[in-house]
Order: sequence, then C-alpha cells, then structure tokens
Amino acid sequence: MSNKSILLANPRGFCAGVDRAISIVERALERFGAPIYVRHEVVHNKFVVDNLRKKGAIFIENLDDVPPDSTLIYSAHGVSKAVQQEAMARGFRIFDATCPLVTKVHKEVSRLDEQGYQIIMIGHKGHPEVEGTMGQLAPGTMLLVETIEDVAGLHVNDEAKLAHVSQTTLSVDETSGIIAALQQRFPQIKSPHKEDICYATTNRQEAVKKLAATCDIVVVVGSPNSSNSNRLREVAALLKIEAYMVDNADCLQSEWFAGKSKVGITAGASAPEVLVNEVVQKIVSWGYATITENSGVEESIMFVLPKELRGSS
Repeated sequence: MSNKSILLANPRGFCAGVDRAISIVERALERFGAPIYVRHEVVHNKFVVDNLRKKGAIFIENLDDVPPDSTLIYSAHGVSKAVQQEAMARGFRIFDATCPLVTKVHKEVSRLDEQGYQIIMIGHKGHPEVEGTMGQLAPGTMLLVETIEDVAGLHVNDEAKLAHVSQTTLSVDETSGIIAALQQRFPQIKSPHKEDICYATTNRQEAVKKLAATCDIVVVVGSPNSSNSNRLREVAALLKIEAYMVDNADCLQSEWFAGKSKVGITAGASAPEVLVNEVVQKIVSWGYATITENSGVEESIMFVLPKELRGSS
C-alpha cells in the first residue's frame, strides 16, 4: 500500500476579481461579437488568455492597435488615468474589468493626493497593477519601493505628509517588513485603514503555510507572469520547503518527487481548477494514491458585473 499522498490547499485558484474579469470579456463577446479588444492580458494566466483569444478577444498593450468604434476592456490589474483619458477620447465602448479591490486602492490614492499627501507605493516595478495605480497621479508624483533596502534611499517632500499604499498581490510577510521600515524611518507616515493586500492573496498564502507544515514539496499552479502565484511559491520556499511553480501538468518533472511522500498543491488566483486537476492526475499516475483537501477559509465574496453585461449568457 502506497503511503504517498497529495494534499490540496484550500482556498486555491480563482478569486472573485478574476472571475469577474473573465466574465466581463466573455459577456462582451456574447453581446457585441468578436473581436473584443482587451488592454493587457485580462488576468495573468496563459490558459485563460489563450481560451479567450480563441473566442475572439484580442489582447493589446497600445491603444493605437484598437480600431475606431471598437469595444475595449481594461484588465483586472487596472490602468492609468492617461490610458482612461485616451480611450475615452478615441470613443471606444469601454468596460472596466479592474478588480474592485484595486479600484479601492486607486480611490485611496486620489483621496490622499487631494489631502496633500505624498504617496509611497509598495510593489513590483513594471507590474501592470503598479503602473495603473501610480498612473492615477501625474508621472513622478508617487514613489515606488520594492524592498526594505529601497526605504533608506527615499527622498520625500515632507515627512509629516506621507502615506503608503500596496500592490494587492504581494507577500503579506514581506510587505509587513517594508511597512515596518517605512514607519521606522517616517514615524508620521499614514497607513491605509485596511490592508491593501487583497483577501484572496492573504487566504492563499495562509493556505500554503498550512501545506508547508506537513508536506515535503509544494507545487503551485500558475503562469510565470502571475504576481500572486510567484508569491505563493516564495511563501513555501521561505519555509524551507522545496517549491515549484508550473503553468500546467506538462511542466512537472518526475525527479522533483523522488523520495517525497507528501505533495502539497495549490493554485494562484488566476489559475483555473481544470489545470489543478490535470496536475493532480499526473502526480497520481506517479503513485500518489491518496488525495486530501485541507480545510480553509470559506470565500463568499462576489463582485457584480457592469450593468450593460448583466443577465446575458
């Protein structure tokens, strides 16, 4: 009898923001027909994006690539004010698939700016969410920190009028270290009323910590450009567990599992369950007979679709 087993993280996979963003593209395709233009990959998952592409979605980075009178959708990561203004000026039919939790950070940024605060953003340079959030204000207005070391090099206008916000898909533990460094250097810095890191990111990281406590290896299903999936792998690795991130079952390598009796599996917030099932099946074929699902936080949050897209399916 094999004692090799698989433990599934709970919660894992799609979050409410991803669900909503994908539904917006699918509903727009149903209602207005192909092609539908989407600025940036709607969510960072190759399988999801390829699937929507087959249905008639065209993913672009530059609004010059969108013909006049087209339907345009903003990705779940959000866009800058400049992109919004340009899209409106061009007269596109626009649907905003920005995750409502990202939109909440955008509103916070505008409010703090109106109150005269200089804002420091904690996030990864070049990530579309960071570009969208920092682009809520004029270029050069917000400061970006990626690491604790970056805090020492900040030059601020007025230490008494500083605030910070965060990218929503960061590692909770890492971000708390950066916030502590900011608070130490700028004791008067204003923090958000509620943590910016989204509930789904936090829940999935906690679920990975539970896996790491009992497993010999952790596999994260997610695409290489998915911030929250990368963070899940890092959370496991920081707990000294061998951890790998795979886009799909074909990326698995049997030698990773040599001598490992308990495999933990999770998925980033943009990775569909169908990919998790394929990964599980492949690992089962290597002799891991038992599959158990961890208990975890029940997620009941749902975000509504734009009015014009409700009720069509």
